[in-house]
Amino acid sequence: MTPDELKGRICRALVASGFAEVVAAPIAKSIAACERDGTLGHGLLRLPGFVEAVRTGWADGKALPVEVSKSPSMRVMDALNGFAQVALDVSRDELMAMASQTGTAILLIRNAHHFSALWPDIEGFAREGFIAFSCVTSRARLTAWSGGGPVFGTSASAFACPRAHDDPVVWDQAASIMSQGDLLLAVKEGRKIPLDVGVDAKGEPTDDPNAILEGGALHPFGGRKGASIAFMVEVLAAALSGGAFGFESPAKGTLPSKGGQFLMLIDPRRAGADVATRVEGLVDAVHAAGSPDLPGSRRYRRRAKSLAEGILLSDETLAMLDRLASAA
Repeated sequence: MTPDELKGRICRALVASGFAEVVAAPIAKSIAACERDGTLGHGLLRLPGFVEAVRTGWADGKALPVEVSKSPSMRVMDALNGFAQVALDVSRDELMAMASQTGTAILLIRNAHHFSALWPDIEGFAREGFIAFSCVTSRARLTAWSGGGPVFGTSASAFACPRAHDDPVVWDQAASIMSQGDLLLAVKEGRKIPLDVGVDAKGEPTDDPNAILEGGALHPFGGRKGASIAFMVEVLAAALSGGAFGFESPAKGTLPSKGGQFLMLIDPRRAGADVATRVEGLVDAVHAAGSPDLPGSRRYRRRAKSLAEGILLSDETLAMLDRLASAA
């Protein structure tokens, strides 16, 4: 089916499961974008988690965010136990206007659930000429500098910048060796994982993704360096926003974590810099050095294929969408 058709199917499933339509729409857009671009660990695989969160009362599918405070270059939003995608959706235009006026704009979201990829949150800003950076907190799943038990969230962060003649450069990564989405995908496919990814509840290395999800912990990528990045994310997305740290977020299995989100926009035009053209030169240097790909290259190739041929869904996935849509 087309991405728009899939987005509509997801939206109907969410509304039938207790979401307000204004809440369901930006979530459906993000899930459909992930499925379109082959980011399967954050696409339809996450839909049952969204639904269960609302049906069990863990999250509020009808909550609309409220503004806590505002300055010329900062807006603070309380999602009221709703979803971060909604708070970002209602802030997007104003955030760009603020950055255009002052050169930078920061959005802080607290009391929010974020359960999908981050790149859909920021790619659009880069297409409008902005540089964007965002990060989110989640429940503790990541060991710190000297190992031990989980203390940080997986600390996802994403960066996007414009290019003059091509799609923006966008990376999206967790601070862990493997993201929670990849763990969930390994569970679904019955795959083992490398032993260096994480430990079980007893602190022993494991190749079972379920053992990590059920009381174990992930290791940060790059050892101490990844832990340092995770610490930074906790400060920006939790301490600054007023959201929960990873170790403060209640454990709820694989349901969406409640935490905070940090998003910063920079308008390079206020600096008098032609960043998009400069980035083209940087990309040329990367290619000349022997690297054919950039962050996001595979996503864009899969997107082109999906737009040309449609998104292929299994019978099982279609049945899941139909079941959720008829559950009201």
